[in-house]
Amino acid sequence: MTQTTLIGPAELAELMETDPCVVIDTRAPEAYAADHIPGAVNVHDIFTYLATSSPEGVAELKGKFEAEFGAIGLSGKETAVIYEQSMNTGFGQSCRGYFLLQYLGYPKIKVLHGGFEAWTAAGLPVSSDPVSPTPATFPASETGIGLMMDVNDMLEAVKDDGVVKLDVRDIDEWIAESSSPYGKDFCPRKGRIPGAKWIEWYRMMKPTPSGPMIKSKSEVLAECATVGITPDTPVALYCFKGARASNTYLALKEAGVKDVKIYFGSWNEWSRDPSLPIEEGAPY
Repeated sequence: MTQTTLIGPAELAELMETDPCVVIDTRAPEAYAADHIPGAVNVHDIFTYLATSSPEGVAELKGKFEAEFGAIGLSGKETAVIYEQSMNTGFGQSCRGYFLLQYLGYPKIKVLHGGFEAWTAAGLPVSSDPVSPTPATFPASETGIGLMMDVNDMLEAVKDDGVVKLDVRDIDEWIAESSSPYGKDFCPRKGRIPGAKWIEWYRMMKPTPSGPMIKSKSEVLAECATVGITPDTPVALYCFKGARASNTYLALKEAGVKDVKIYFGSWNEWSRDPSLPIEEGAPY
């Protein structure tokens, strides 16, 4: 597979020597402080921020991350390279950063394939030194605005049998035993968006000696075929807060699925509005 977004550790080490880069560590601050890729900056909010899709929520999200990405030096000239611990331990947080940057219109984005574990497995250097980035003006644009769905967009998708509503949450959430990764009763309702199909996000990855990696194009398309997705099928992704959905989003885009959007508010938002329809109980 010809990767367009995923970058390996050796490629990243070379890129850092030849091109302007801002390397973004999405892990918790204590993990970053212990060891990180030399020169990387820590933006854990990429993972923790809970978004809503109301006009006010979208404005808040855009303002927050345009400011944060500018503060770490993203001007549009630099390649933003995002990583987490490994592709299956951070709930897709590096991919969530990729999606947020795409949504905000940033032109050059890479995700470190395999994350920090792959970097260290390759024997590349690490550092515990703090980093003081030079702020820049973030070049926000509207080019990615159509990638993020709001509640009304998902309601329309529910009515449209031609759109695959793809739930990628963990199995306990899919079968309505748990409302979230934060605890079974974190959200007021358990269940699924009506008509949703399910591929647990882990299925887009496979084990390798350097840790889990996103599957090849043919492997990802084989997973997609189990729920009726082809490269031409419109796909509306959701999970709990858009992180695991972002991991799947990247896998699908790398595999050539053309029309993929994320309902970023996901189950955290949908389940809290009792007027929105859900499917409850076991899906069998």
